[in-house]
Amino acid sequence: QVQLVESGGGLVQAGDSLRLSCAASGRTFENYVVGWFRQAPGKEREFVSRINRGGYSTVYVDSVKGRFTISRDNAKNTVYLQMNSLKPEDTAVYYCAAARRPFSRVGECDYWGPGTQVTVSS
Repeated sequence: QVQLVESGGGLVQAGDSLRLSCAASGRTFENYVVGWFRQAPGKEREFVSRINRGGYSTVYVDSVKGRFTISRDNAKNTVYLQMNSLKPEDTAVYYCAAARRPFSRVGECDYWGPGTQVTVSS
């Protein structure tokens, strides 16, 4: 069992940066692939990024490549999402997710956090 809690969201202006954190409970965090999804108002939840167990392999959706960086600290049971050059279209609730296997779809994840709001004004 893994419990996830996100933090770090907020209201920023276009071009600003934010770093999201996701703290995980349990002693088996390092056994999970972890990542981020986001859901904008009126839209489906979409995959943003994931990182493998060892932290050396990452995947990003095309719209955030070159702007967002995912990382993890297994000693702290935490995964991060550094978001730079934020755009208004990045506005969404950001969710942390974990699974035993690599994922890119909502249905492939086993555990979810409650989400954190990111709002980017123009």
